[in-house]
Amino acid sequence: MTQKFDVVVIGAGPGGYVAAIKAAQLGLKTACIEKYQDKEGKIALGGTCLNVGCIPSKALLDSSWKYHEAHEGFAIHGIEAKGVTIDVPAMIGRKANIVKNLTGGVATLFKANGVTLLEGHGKLLANKQVEVTGSDGKTQIVEAENVILASGSKPIDIPPAPVDQDVIVDSTGALEFQSVPKKLGVIGAGVIGLELGSVWSRLGAEVTVLEALDKFLPAADEQIAKEALKTLTKQGLKIRLGARVTGSEVKKKQVTVNFTDAEGEQKIVFDKLIVAVGRRPVTTDLLAADSGVDMDERGFIFVDDQCTTSVPGVYAIGDVVRGAMLAHKASEEGIMVAERIAGHKAQMNYDLIPSVIYTHPEIAWVGKTEQQLKTEGVAVNVGTFPFAASGRAMAANDTGGMVKVIADANTDRVLGVHVIGPSAAELVQQGAIGMEFGTSAEDLGMMVFSHPTLSEALHEAALAVNGHAIHIANRKKR
Repeated sequence: MTQKFDVVVIGAGPGGYVAAIKAAQLGLKTACIEKYQDKEGKIALGGTCLNVGCIPSKALLDSSWKYHEAHEGFAIHGIEAKGVTIDVPAMIGRKANIVKNLTGGVATLFKANGVTLLEGHGKLLANKQVEVTGSDGKTQIVEAENVILASGSKPIDIPPAPVDQDVIVDSTGALEFQSVPKKLGVIGAGVIGLELGSVWSRLGAEVTVLEALDKFLPAADEQIAKEALKTLTKQGLKIRLGARVTGSEVKKKQVTVNFTDAEGEQKIVFDKLIVAVGRRPVTTDLLAADSGVDMDERGFIFVDDQCTTSVPGVYAIGDVVRGAMLAHKASEEGIMVAERIAGHKAQMNYDLIPSVIYTHPEIAWVGKTEQQLKTEGVAVNVGTFPFAASGRAMAANDTGGMVKVIADANTDRVLGVHVIGPSAAELVQQGAIGMEFGTSAEDLGMMVFSHPTLSEALHEAALAVNGHAIHIANRKKR
């Protein structure tokens, strides 16, 4: 007998599992299909984010930073730490336990909310029927009033550096090193490349990042990107811009990487190489030929602002659709779609999706950059405040970076908040909350911020927009 559901979600990543839980909470009979298995051969929910992405990488970032602090940063506090060492397998084991707890937590949430888990590969057929193929090859068909496609993404492979998950690895393999490589290469100076490069650099690897673009972090505000490049270089990352990889050769557990840059043809030998040039949507064998859902030539599914596909009742969210590949973007799209299926008038503000790079210092932003606004012909006022002038940052010996607030010169409405420094992700989120409600720089400046906090840097940057900062000299208006 064919099972029937109000909602069937394909994929249990941060978009899919959130959509399934929300739909069930709204009283809809819901099923979620997932095929990913852990090393023990058990279904592991949570997608790339929980299993091999956001969460495990942050676990390693935190562990490696604690080691770095103990090794190099305690003395200034009067703390003597001799003979500090790193047990890499123990660090990897801690990461694995965190992942296991979180993925198991999603399974518990499914049970608590009445979501039916269907184990296997989901494929959308015609008329909103979904074929589920188990790991044993057996298939079943389920029927749905509504289908949510949330199959996620995977790392992009490049022919010049084929991944073998031994010497040449992708982001997944870079989370499993059992020892610190002496010389580590990273292809790609994006979020993933910088984060993973930072992890192993802190633990003692000599890290070289090869970036094909001539510009560093082009999506970030130029002032913030310039500060980030200077800071990360000072930390030991060798970031080579305009370096296009042309080939590689693995021999005797090392890899020789050939690339071209402004100086011509170059080559470097590494013990390990991480390929982190981006991700692509997982839509292979997701749609039957007669499903009716349209995709572009890159495999992205066409949707409108409400994530509706070309087939009524079929939606797509997260990394398989337009926009940034961010877990929080996918989650909010999942909630929006579930609410719309339930008859609510939900929508998302795609202009206020924060971006974060979890290096140290963190790099984060929301809204538009100064360069974007100038290109659009928008007159702006800008206020910045350095953490070097923050009492709380001084107390923590973490004074690198700044907060930057950009406001419309005519209306004073805040159009962008950009931060490099301690707790940048949290400060940017404060800015995002204000921007969601149309805050002005003056509004932020009039609010009471507790002292001493890092948040005061946001307060002062907002005051600086109109020349009213207290704890730094204000720039004269032109």
